[in-house]
Amino acid sequence: MSTHPSPGPRPSYAAVLRVPHARRTFAAALLGRLSYGVVPLALMLAVTRARGSYAVAGTVMALFSATSVFLSPARAALIDRYGPRRALVPMAAAHTALLVLLAVLLWRPGAVPPLVLGAVTAAAGTCTPPLGPTMRAVWGRLAPDRALLQRAYSLDGVAEELLFVSGPLLVGGVVGFAPPAVGVLAGAALMAVGTAGFVSSPAVRAVPAGERTPDRPPAGRRVLRGLGRPVAAAAGVGLALGVVELLVVAFAQAHGRDGGAAWVLAALSAGSAVGGLLNGAVAWRAAAGTRLPLQAAGLGLVLCAAGLATGVGTLALAVAAGGLFVSPLITTAYLIADEAAAPGARVRAGAWVNTAVNAGGTAGAAVAGVLVGWLPPGPCFAVTGGVMLLTALAVARGTASARGTERAVPQE
Repeated sequence: MSTHPSPGPRPSYAAVLRVPHARRTFAAALLGRLSYGVVPLALMLAVTRARGSYAVAGTVMALFSATSVFLSPARAALIDRYGPRRALVPMAAAHTALLVLLAVLLWRPGAVPPLVLGAVTAAAGTCTPPLGPTMRAVWGRLAPDRALLQRAYSLDGVAEELLFVSGPLLVGGVVGFAPPAVGVLAGAALMAVGTAGFVSSPAVRAVPAGERTPDRPPAGRRVLRGLGRPVAAAAGVGLALGVVELLVVAFAQAHGRDGGAAWVLAALSAGSAVGGLLNGAVAWRAAAGTRLPLQAAGLGLVLCAAGLATGVGTLALAVAAGGLFVSPLITTAYLIADEAAAPGARVRAGAWVNTAVNAGGTAGAAVAGVLVGWLPPGPCFAVTGGVMLLTALAVARGTASARGTERAVPQE
C-alpha cells in the first residue's frame, strides 16, 4: 500500500474538525490532558509548602513522573485489550481519587510523613490515564485517509504543546489566591470531566476491545515490530529537549540575563507550534519514513549552530528554528508507529513513542547537568546536536534496512 497522500485537494484543519464526532471527542480529550500540564507543578508547589523541603518535593515528583511515564505502555495495553471505555473509566476514577487524597494530605503543612506522600503519589502516577495515545488511536479511526490523519496528528501535537504552556499558567493563577493543593484538585477535576466526556463520545464508544483467537497471537507480541525507528527518533528529540532546557538557563546566566531563559524557551515552543502547523499543511511527496531522519538531521544541525550564538537574542532565534523540527518529528514518529502497529495495538504503539519522548527528556536533564559541569554552554549545544545527527543516521539506516526487508518478502 502506498504511503503517499492520495491526489486531490489537500484537507484543511477545518476539514479535520468537521469529521463526525471529531470536535466533541478532541475537546474532551484536551480538557482531560490539560491535567497533565496542571498537576505536576501544582503538586510540586504543594509538597514544597507542606514539607518545606525541596529534596522531598523532588523525590515525590520523581516517583510521580517515573510511574506515569514508564508504565504508560502497560496502561495502553489494557486499553488495547479491553477497549477505551472499560479501561479508561477505572483508571481515571483511581487517578482522580488519589489526586484528591493528595490534596487533602497536603492541605496542612507537616501533617503527613514523606513516605506516605511518596506512596500515594507513586500510586497516582501509576493510574494516569493515557488520553494522548488513546486520542491518537481514535484519530486513526476518524481519519483513515493518510493526508487527513497527518493533519489531525499535527493539530493534536500543537494543541498538546499549548496545554503544557497553559497548564503552569493556570496553576500560577490559582496559587495567587489559594493554596497549591487547590491546583491539585483542579487537575483532578479536569481529568474526571475530560475523561467522562471522552469515553461518552460515539467515536470512542465505537472502538472495539482487542480480540484474541487460538490461531491469532495477541497483538502484544508484534507491537514492537517496526517501532524501532519512531521510538529511537522520539527518544532522541526528547533527549535533546531535556538537555536544551538546562543549557538555555546556563547560557542566560553566563550572559547575565537570567530572565532571558524564559523568552528563549518560549521561542522554542513557538517554533515547535509553527512547525507543527506547517507540517500538517504541506502535501508531502516523500513518505513518512523518508522524512523522519531528515527532520532529525535538521534539528541536529540547528542545535550545532546554536552553539555559535553570541547572546540571548541570537540563541532565541536559533532554538526557534530548531523548534520548527520538533513537532513535525514527533508527529511523523506517531504516523510511522500507527502504520507499523498491529490493528489491536495502536494505543500501545503511540504510548511507546510518547514514553520515548518523556524518557529521553528525563535522561537529557540528567545528562545536561553533567555536560554543563564539564563544558561551556556553546560546546554543549554542539554535542547535543551531534547526538541528534547520530540519531538521524541510525534512523536512516533503519529505514533502508526496513525497505530491504520489504523487497525481500514475496508479495501475495
